[in-house]
Amino acid sequence: MKTWSMPVSSGENKIIPCALCGSLDFKQTLACEGFSFVRCKKCYLVQRNPRYSQEEIIERYSKVYGQDYLSYEIENEDAFLDLQKLALKDAGFLHLQDKLLVKNDPPAILDIGCATGALLAVLREKGWEAKGVEISPCAFYARENRALDVKSLPLEECNFAPESFDVILASHLIEHLNDPRSFLAEVYRILKKSGYVFITTPNISGFQARLYAGAWRSAIFDHLYLFSKGTLSKMLKGSGFKIESCRTWGGLAKGSVPFWLKKIADRLAKIFGFGDVMIYRVKK
Repeated sequence: MKTWSMPVSSGENKIIPCALCGSLDFKQTLACEGFSFVRCKKCYLVQRNPRYSQEEIIERYSKVYGQDYLSYEIENEDAFLDLQKLALKDAGFLHLQDKLLVKNDPPAILDIGCATGALLAVLREKGWEAKGVEISPCAFYARENRALDVKSLPLEECNFAPESFDVILASHLIEHLNDPRSFLAEVYRILKKSGYVFITTPNISGFQARLYAGAWRSAIFDHLYLFSKGTLSKMLKGSGFKIESCRTWGGLAKGSVPFWLKKIADRLAKIFGFGDVMIYRVKK
C-alpha cells in the first residue's frame, strides 16, 4: 500500500509556519507509524510539523539513502513512465505539445524531480529542448546513461534565466519540499509568459486517503505536505498561476478489491474527481 520512503528520522525537528497561510496553530490529523501529520486550523493544509531541515532532506536523498532510491526508480521506471504519460494525456499535454512543436525553434521543457530521466528522454526524441533537475543519484544516472542535461541542485539554486521554459513539469515533487511557496515562485520566474506548468501530487481529499487515514500509501515520512484540491488551488493562485484544469485518478488500490470493482471505482474517480492522485495544468 505505501510508496517507497526513507526510514523515519530521529533528528532535530522544528515547528515552522504553515506554508499556505503562515499560521502556527495545528491539530493532529493523521497518526502514522513513528510520526504524524497535522492540519492547519486556519487554512486546513495537511503537513508534517514539526519537521527536519531542508539540509537534512537533501542529505538523505543525495547520500544516505540515495542509492536505495536510485534502485527503486530503475526497477519501476517503465511503470512510472507509463503513469506519467497517462497523466499528461489527461491534463491536455499532448494537444499543447502538438502546438508548440510546430515552431521553428524547439520549445524548452524542464522536468523538476526527473528521477532517471525516462520521461525527459522521450520528450527529447519528440523534439523538445529538454532539461531536468534532480537532487538524488538518479541525476548522475540520467546524465551518464541518457546524456541528458540534468542539474543536481534544488531548483532555487540552479540559476536558470528568467522566462527560460515554455513548459515545466513537477511530478510527485511538491509534497516533498520544505518550502513549496519558494519553489512555486521560482517556477513562475523561469516560466515564459503564457507558459504552462503540470503538477502531479497525491490527493488527500480523495477516497483512498479518507478510507485508509494514517495507513494511506501516500502518508509517508518523506511527504512533508499532503495537498487537497482546495489547498493546492489556493497556493497556486496565490503564486500567480491561472488554473486551467485539475484531473484525478485512482479509485481503489490495486489488489484491495476484485479487478471489476476497481475498474468501476477508477472510472468514477476520474469522472467525479475523488481519485488518489491529481494533476494540475496551470498557466502563467
